[in-house]
Amino acid sequence: MKKKFDAVRLNLPWIERLDMINAPAPLAPELALQMQEQEIKRSKQLQGNKKLPQYEPSEDPVLNDFRRETMFHRQAQSAVMDGISRLKELGVPTIRPDDYFAQMAKSDEHMQRVRTNLMKKQAMVQRSEKARQLRAQKKVAKQMQVEATLKKHAEKRKMLEEVKKYRKGVRKDLDFLDDKKKPQGKQQNRTISRKALAKERTKAKKYGFGGKKRGSKWNTKSSSADVSEYKRPSTLRKGRMGKGGKGKQRLGKSRRIQMKNKKKSNN
Repeated sequence: MKKKFDAVRLNLPWIERLDMINAPAPLAPELALQMQEQEIKRSKQLQGNKKLPQYEPSEDPVLNDFRRETMFHRQAQSAVMDGISRLKELGVPTIRPDDYFAQMAKSDEHMQRVRTNLMKKQAMVQRSEKARQLRAQKKVAKQMQVEATLKKHAEKRKMLEEVKKYRKGVRKDLDFLDDKKKPQGKQQNRTISRKALAKERTKAKKYGFGGKKRGSKWNTKSSSADVSEYKRPSTLRKGRMGKGGKGKQRLGKSRRIQMKNKKKSNN
């Protein structure tokens, strides 16, 4: 085996082989503290386990894995420290200069495909984000519409209750009508024209200014006894009386249709 090893062995300088044999680096204080915390935590977890009456941290497979990883880390740290010192002795630079430009392993065509793929993914993300925002806006608008409808129904219900109270005599005033919101915007600042004012005055003169309507047309003792506005119909008026003192009879339906058709044909 030794002869074969000497036959295949290449006597190359260390810079070509980069093989190293060294001891692990010293244990860092933070790693030692972390290892101690792991042991305490593991012992608390296994205190109620009857299968392990005597807990030994050295025999715990979980802690053994942690120690093994710590050993790998210490071994690599020692190799790096020793290797950098040897490279510096040989004059080999270990830090890349700031103006160093290396040839990329990927071609421009491949990078263009990567860029196109990234742009597509970004566009998809933007579309999904926009759709999510639209859904959120629709949800908020729907919620606002529902709230406005509920508010409107509540105000209407409240108004009807106040009207019922007024009709039953529980409430004597109409102050609840003043709580209604006045129209805002252009309708509030719009000036009333002269024609509208004249029309409003005519209606007020003819129909009054509102107020109580129930029972306004009921007869009373005085209004029943008042006959000053009664006019006796005249029986001597020409064209109004027929034979036997009866009024002029209305034509039948068929006769009226004939006269109407006759007037249409004459026109």
